[in-house]
Amino acid sequence: MAKPERMISDPAAIDDILQRGSTCHLAMVDGDRPYVVPLCYGYRDGVLYAHSAREGRKIDLLQRNPNVCFDVTIDTELAPGQGPCRWNMHYRSVVGFGRVTLLDDPEDKRTALDIIMEHYGGQRDADGRFSYADRILENTIIIRVAVESLSGKENL
Repeated sequence: MAKPERMISDPAAIDDILQRGSTCHLAMVDGDRPYVVPLCYGYRDGVLYAHSAREGRKIDLLQRNPNVCFDVTIDTELAPGQGPCRWNMHYRSVVGFGRVTLLDDPEDKRTALDIIMEHYGGQRDADGRFSYADRILENTIIIRVAVESLSGKENL
């Protein structure tokens, strides 16, 4: 890291960023080029979950190469400076690497969707569960990222 004083090494601080983030940017490999998409996500116990349509460029790429990188950034604020190249950005971020497995089993999908819904504070039904229409479950695939490494960085 170019500026080691900005490194976040405390696992609890890294987990806080992952729990508070609203968007995960997932980077994949498309031949010799990167491809990045923003996703809604949930994170629990070293696994990141996202949902997707069953078909499309993202799914095609993940089936060819399951190695991914992702970023979650929070607390962003532009810090104006005196003149060109003296502005700054305040932030806290986590970058992770991992391998994707695509989940299609209905119970696996429900579990992953529950984690995603909990992340965003979704409403449970009277039985304390989240309800998913059968059609939604049929048309959804889950991107499960087994996280292999995480690193945090901040500029506050």
